[in-house]
Amino acid sequence: MKRHRLTITGWAAAVSLIATAILGILITPQDVTQKEYSRFLYLHPPMAWVAYLAFGVAALSSVLYLWPRTRREAFDHLALASVEAGVLFTGLVLVTGSMWAEPVWGTYWVWDARLTATALMFVLFLGYLAFRRTGGTKQNIARRSAIVALISFIDVPIVHFSVLWWNTLHQGPSVLTPGLSAQGVHGSMAWTMLLSFVAFTLLFCWMVGRRTALERLRASAGGSELQDAIAARRAEGTSVEVGA
Repeated sequence: MKRHRLTITGWAAAVSLIATAILGILITPQDVTQKEYSRFLYLHPPMAWVAYLAFGVAALSSVLYLWPRTRREAFDHLALASVEAGVLFTGLVLVTGSMWAEPVWGTYWVWDARLTATALMFVLFLGYLAFRRTGGTKQNIARRSAIVALISFIDVPIVHFSVLWWNTLHQGPSVLTPGLSAQGVHGSMAWTMLLSFVAFTLLFCWMVGRRTALERLRASAGGSELQDAIAARRAEGTSVEVGA
């Protein structure tokens, strides 16, 4: 992503997040049943969506890296950046979900199918980040990490459809339903939630764009250092030959 586009995306994310906060706190009404706690609706579901999106991008980038015809180092950078963002947002999903659950369910945590699968997803992709620190060449690490990302992604649809496949305490999907309808969300609440999805998506794009640019710079700096070391070693060899 070009620098000016990345800057525009960052400002758009900031403005839309501020607008979401104003609408969600000051303008939209509270839910009849959940009262003020219903305002978690503008945090928890969009963060879950961004986690899905991040791990989906990571899985697609991993496939493109593993396929010889499309193998590019940029896809490995994109997968890494997406997983880092996905792990962050999954952690926030678990935290906000617990904060929402305590007043509504009476407990911060239950071993519900959705909650357990989400915690597993968090651990799997956290393991992906740890796996990237293992030894080996850059290409071998990228190849093995791509395989780990694809294996870990299997849990993503399980997380989403768990509330449809099993009888769970967690409520069904609010927006990402089979018919893509917002169940029980209407009027200004629906528009605010839609804006929150857009805002967090823009934030994700900005974060990934910044992270991939940083990783690209780190990789190019590492390559320059390697070339300088090779050139220095060749210069030493040439001086020894001249001296002999």
